[in-house]
Amino acid sequence: MEATVALGPTTLRVPSLGVGAWSWGDARYWGYGGRHTSRDVLDAFMASVEGGARLFDTAEVYGHGASEQVLGWLARRSGAPVVLATKYAPLRGRGGAGALLPALRGSLRRMGIARIDLYQVHWADTEEASIDELMAALADAVAEGLVTAVGVSNFSAEEMRRAHAALARRGVGLASNQVRYNALHRAPETDGVLDACRELGASLLAYSPLEQGVLLGSYAPGRVPSGPRGEAPWFAAEHLAAAMPVAALLRSLGAAEGDRPPEQVALNWLRAKPGVIPLAGARNGEQAARNVGTLGWTLSDEAVARIDEATTRWR
Repeated sequence: MEATVALGPTTLRVPSLGVGAWSWGDARYWGYGGRHTSRDVLDAFMASVEGGARLFDTAEVYGHGASEQVLGWLARRSGAPVVLATKYAPLRGRGGAGALLPALRGSLRRMGIARIDLYQVHWADTEEASIDELMAALADAVAEGLVTAVGVSNFSAEEMRRAHAALARRGVGLASNQVRYNALHRAPETDGVLDACRELGASLLAYSPLEQGVLLGSYAPGRVPSGPRGEAPWFAAEHLAAAMPVAALLRSLGAAEGDRPPEQVALNWLRAKPGVIPLAGARNGEQAARNVGTLGWTLSDEAVARIDEATTRWR
């Protein structure tokens, strides 16, 4: 069985690879119900669990709650010992920190569970609610037994420190900060977030670890996803053109590592960074099986160094 790591300073332990469930139930951005179906998602969930990935992350804004419903149904149906994470969205005009506990209860209802393992604030918006107020609401959720651990997402290093201090005053640890991090977006290494995670003992949960397929060479200038997803900046022609040599390097390194697919090389590059847990999305069982095959082996130091060198421009 894959060794587990602690999720920050909490009692939760997970394998060093998680699953992002944004596409599970989201029709507008990911085409759920068309490009992939509930059967595909079931296959993805089971392949992940069977391969050793037990941490599943969603959010109330993914598919307007549909992703939470799908993930909760899968977890209940399977009975597998999984770790479930979701996020509160501090939307403007929602009511600030006072809306967090009602939103949490809404997530619990949609997921059909009594307690969420990891509850996170999706982003910091200090005009809507102060970080101190949001962390106080998270601490209240822990005190009420509604969540086991709490984290943040898309917080800067300074925002993380403020969140950590506010939680510490209530005797609660900051489990994690979930940010975009991959070989084509290495900003956490230079903007202080990765250092802050290590300083505070929090895990860095890396979303978009495959740059939504760009790192796999799945897209090229003029060949991007349809709909709103294709309008994201990482599908801009100049970004795709610059990424192509990196995708080629991942394929080459994977071949040298025993015919490993590029997904596993990209994910293991992140797993080689202390304190980092990538969250890899999968829309079907085949994708999930390739992702979870990351567990059980590691990249050589030489391969990690070659990727580091090839992607310095994205730090």
